[in-house]
Amino acid sequence: MAGLEVLYTCVGGRIDCPQDAVICFVHWEIIKSGYRCVGSGDTACAGDRRSELLPAGWSDNKELYSLRYQGNNSEDHILLKAITADSSLIFNLMRSSTQQVSDLTISISEQVDADQLDAFDSVFRDMAGLSDMVKTQLLAVVGKASERPGGRSRREDEERRRGEDPLRMPPRRPGSQQPWPDHMVPPFATGGADLDPFGARGPGGMIMDPLRSGYPRSGLDPSSGIPDILPPGAVPPGARFDPFGPVGRHRPGPDPDHMPPPGYDDMFM
Repeated sequence: MAGLEVLYTCVGGRIDCPQDAVICFVHWEIIKSGYRCVGSGDTACAGDRRSELLPAGWSDNKELYSLRYQGNNSEDHILLKAITADSSLIFNLMRSSTQQVSDLTISISEQVDADQLDAFDSVFRDMAGLSDMVKTQLLAVVGKASERPGGRSRREDEERRRGEDPLRMPPRRPGSQQPWPDHMVPPFATGGADLDPFGARGPGGMIMDPLRSGYPRSGLDPSSGIPDILPPGAVPPGARFDPFGPVGRHRPGPDPDHMPPPGYDDMFM
C-alpha cells in the first residue's frame, strides 16, 4: 500500500502497542481520501497545519485517540476518535460541515500481529480486508475531500442546483417552440392564460386587448383626432385608446341617466 510503509517507518518509534498500528493504518486511509491531519485533540490550536504525518502526541493516550483533519475546503473538517475497549478499537468519525457520523469496530487481534510491531511487512494480517472495512463503513459519510456531501463534486452540485432552480428562466431560443407546449393542450389547459398572457398561441389570454376582443369596433380612428377634444396626432396610430368622454355631439337615443327611476325619492320603496 503506497505511502503507508513510509508513514509507518516514520512513526515506528511511537508504535508500542497493537492499537497504535491500527490508528496509523486508519490515518493513512483518511489521507488517501484527500484530507490532511491538522492536529490531535478536540479543539483547534494556533499552530495547526495540514500534514500527511501524524501529529505530535497522537499516541500519548492509549485509551482514547483523537485526531482532526481538514479537506481542500478550509471549512471541511472531520474529527476522528478511537476508544480502546477490551481487545477492540471503536472508531467514531464526524464531518462537521454536515454533522454526519459513522462508526467502526475493529478487533485488534484479528488485524494486527502484536509480536511483529517492528516489521511492517508482517504486522497487518489482512491489509486489503482492513482497508475495505475502513472505506465502506467509516469513510462512507466523508467521501473524497473534493466532493460535496452525498458524493457529488462541486461542479456536479452547481449543475444540479441550476437544473432544479424553479425561478431560473429558460434560455431564449428565437423561433423555437416554447418549453411548455403540453400545458396548453386539454386537459392541461387550465391556467394556460398565466403561461401565455397575451394569447399568442391560441384563444384567450390573461391580458385583454380591446382591439382583439372580437367585439365590433367603431369606425373612430383616435389618431386622426377628435373634434373639440383631441387634435390630430395626439394618439399614435394603432395605440390602445380609452375615450375619456362621449364620442360625438349627437348621440342617438335617450341617455338612461337623464331620467330618474320611478319612486327614486320614496324611502319606503
